[in-house]
Amino acid sequence: MSRPATYYDVVVIGTGPGGEGVAIMLAKSGKRVVVVEKHCMVGGGCTHWGTIPSKTFIHVARQYGEQTQNRLIDCAGDLLPLDADRLMTAVTDVVEQQVNDRAGFYRRNGIEVVEGFARFADPHTVEVCVGSEVTHVLHGDSVVIASGTHPYRPDDVDFYNLRVVDSDTVLKMRTLPKVLTVYGAGVVGCEYASAFRGLGVDVNLINTRPRILEFLDDEISAALGDHMCNQQGIKLLQGAEYQRVEVGADGVLLQLQSGQTIRSDMLLWANGRSGNIAGMNLEAVGIAADSRGQIAVNGSYQTAVPHIYAVGDIIGSPNLASAAYDQGRFAACHIISGQCDTALVSDIPTGIYTRPEVSCVGMTEQELVGNGIPFESGRAHFRNLARGQISDHKVGMLKLLFDPDSLAILGVHCFGHSAADLLHLGQSIMAQPSPLNSIRYFINTTFNYPTMAEAYRVAALNGYNKLRPGPAS
Repeated sequence: MSRPATYYDVVVIGTGPGGEGVAIMLAKSGKRVVVVEKHCMVGGGCTHWGTIPSKTFIHVARQYGEQTQNRLIDCAGDLLPLDADRLMTAVTDVVEQQVNDRAGFYRRNGIEVVEGFARFADPHTVEVCVGSEVTHVLHGDSVVIASGTHPYRPDDVDFYNLRVVDSDTVLKMRTLPKVLTVYGAGVVGCEYASAFRGLGVDVNLINTRPRILEFLDDEISAALGDHMCNQQGIKLLQGAEYQRVEVGADGVLLQLQSGQTIRSDMLLWANGRSGNIAGMNLEAVGIAADSRGQIAVNGSYQTAVPHIYAVGDIIGSPNLASAAYDQGRFAACHIISGQCDTALVSDIPTGIYTRPEVSCVGMTEQELVGNGIPFESGRAHFRNLARGQISDHKVGMLKLLFDPDSLAILGVHCFGHSAADLLHLGQSIMAQPSPLNSIRYFINTTFNYPTMAEAYRVAALNGYNKLRPGPAS
């Protein structure tokens, strides 16, 4: 016997940042909204397996590393014993707080949350399944797919053991490995490689590309790679591809196509992600996904079926929680008014939580050169800042790229302690209309002294004086 459908203005699939952004904005506009979540708690992959747990783990690892190098501590023996259980407790505490906060958002906005797996019965009808049973039938005038992604797992790699993990399972480890191999030097791979090394684990980082994080400004990418290798002691192998993975009782063996063999206690596979579309019956409603499970959308986040939208990682780049939330809000705007102003996501900042951090917004030097755009650059090295010397955060730099005539900022690139926070000052000025978008703001602004933010004044003066030697005006 089929269940009767319950009618809503909008059905949202997924409670990650994209689903949350669209659901809350729609609810505040007076729409009747239901959200489907296949897990027992809201938050999606961002809260349970991705951004929140990984960044908590990275923060704890950073705390440990900084304490072992503290000027007033002779040795790590003064710290609490380091073990996987203690680390995972710290992660779980933060995840639980986030789940409670996110659940409160839905509750206070009167948004119904239905637990189960969502699949399309027709273009306006979503069935919710728990196991083989259909527990709810939801009809929506509009539907938003915000189901996220999962780590890509090649068929010839055995993930059903404790020695081979991905970004969803690495924090389920029972003991810390003595030697870790990370396959894939993208954002996830670099972050975990840096964090584990900070905990004293020997790390091999295998990069399938010629250099790490190729989307970064060349100078920043090179600085990070050099620091990871020569200061942190990470063994980085560039341009390498795996041939096979063998798991044994005493470890895991990674055989590379070059013939090189790498042995370790644990292998972290961090090489790509795939969209969560399996079983959703997208084909039946006229929506196709590519080979990585990503759904194509237009500028208003509409799929091939106009009343069905998709936001977040399921639509591909930039694969950022912050961007997913904004995409959800913009999709909600289109559902409400038929208009979608996406200007806020024209320059999305990137934060990479390695040790130290990397963050950037705008164009890179190689992009400016490739597009024939005139520019000048200014730099501030953290080792020359009083605050950097006081806090012993002397590794890093702030780089400003700007138009030599208008002085408008074209790109901000930061490598160093708290780079992801420091970046937003430059982003704020860069987002202003002409003539407010100018390095003159940093030249003529009085900064607290000593601070790391003073790097903006130093970098702006450094670049300005290349154009006009003498006092800045």
